[in-house]
Amino acid sequence: MVKKILMLCGDYTEDYETMVPFQALSMLGYQVNAVCPDKKAGDTVATAVHDFLGKQTYTELTGHNFALTADFDAVKTSDYVGLFITGGRAPEYIRLNPRVIEIVKEFFADNKPVAAICHGPQILTAAGVLKGYKATAYPAVGPDVTLAGGEYVEVPVDQAVVDKNLVTAPAWPADTAICREFAKLLGAKIEI
Repeated sequence: MVKKILMLCGDYTEDYETMVPFQALSMLGYQVNAVCPDKKAGDTVATAVHDFLGKQTYTELTGHNFALTADFDAVKTSDYVGLFITGGRAPEYIRLNPRVIEIVKEFFADNKPVAAICHGPQILTAAGVLKGYKATAYPAVGPDVTLAGGEYVEVPVDQAVVDKNLVTAPAWPADTAICREFAKLLGAKIEI
């Protein structure tokens, strides 16, 4: 039986923070069900490419259209071994969907592995699940982590923070770190 990962994303999810984890987790043999509120399998979400070009914040360019692989309305968290929350602008508005919040709470209640990158922790703060956790995020989201009862940890942009069942990372340069640590939490065995 193939183990399944749920991936929460939405329009203007960050391109690298969506496609790279989707492909890496699929390569490890997981079935990654990418979903978005109000959309079905085969629908697409627009992605954005965020880059760091020496300005006070990131720049945003048009990315790819990313095809969703499952229906949001059909999600049953009991079918999944882990949850990956993408970054970009999507978290700021999909967290307004009550079912998104329920999904996150269910994963935490079951102590299943959860990964959130960049702005993804905005969904964790809205769900009220960060109390007692150390987490990182895009620096502008750091105050949200603190206000939600978490301990914000500033790390280099290519690193990840692991605390209990949660792994977080500040941005796409940490794709390798967050995917590696999430795979460990999932119990994946990688043999070379």
